[in-house]
Amino acid sequence: MQETIDLIAHRELRNLRRFTRETGQPTQLTSLDLGEMSYVQSIEIDEEHVTVKYNTKTVRNYNANEITHKEWMYKYNDDEDFVAAVRRVIELSRKHLYDLPENLSCPPGCAECCSGYEPFVNRDDVQRIADHLGMSYDEVMKEYVVPRESADGFVVGWLRKVDEKGARSEETEDKCVFLMGNRSGRYYCGIYEARPSDCREFTPIGCEDVDVSLPRGGAYKTGRPFQPRHKSKNGSANNGRRMST
Repeated sequence: MQETIDLIAHRELRNLRRFTRETGQPTQLTSLDLGEMSYVQSIEIDEEHVTVKYNTKTVRNYNANEITHKEWMYKYNDDEDFVAAVRRVIELSRKHLYDLPENLSCPPGCAECCSGYEPFVNRDDVQRIADHLGMSYDEVMKEYVVPRESADGFVVGWLRKVDEKGARSEETEDKCVFLMGNRSGRYYCGIYEARPSDCREFTPIGCEDVDVSLPRGGAYKTGRPFQPRHKSKNGSANNGRRMST
């Protein structure tokens, strides 16, 4: 039968009085939190202590949120039951140490990340893309980057999105301006060798957006690379060839 809060308070009051008698340390019931540990957000374990973060509450105001939570810390290494429980967690961790996540590599032609994300670019990224396409830094910024400089000046913006017709889009789910191909399984990056750092550092490990219907085996052929349409200084069309310097 579940105890009511009054019975819990009565029991804990007896425990406090016993503790006071044994240690000589003064205690009072009002200093004891008798609330339930009903909503656990995280558990942190080190070599001596276990810390449980629980019962987070958020008070939302117009201009700021007040977020509070409770923490229970316990020095478990003198508690045989706790030591045994932690040992069991470690044993399970060792058992699953070599388990692999669902996705270790992208299936060829997936490009889900090229439609759901907006890779940020820094100055080096823009210059690398410009050199790759035979364009100037300013031309790449104007044509292919949505400018927004970060507070530290490192990031200068993110790559533009385009809709199915190739028109500029502000919708996150639309595709990257440099994404080539017409459907999942046939997509590829049109500037792969010069792709931004965000794209280079992306890992599919554990990615939940992978198109699981795509085959992973066999050869994958890409088409022609991305070719910009812009004018060189002499007024002739420059379709991806580097400008002479």
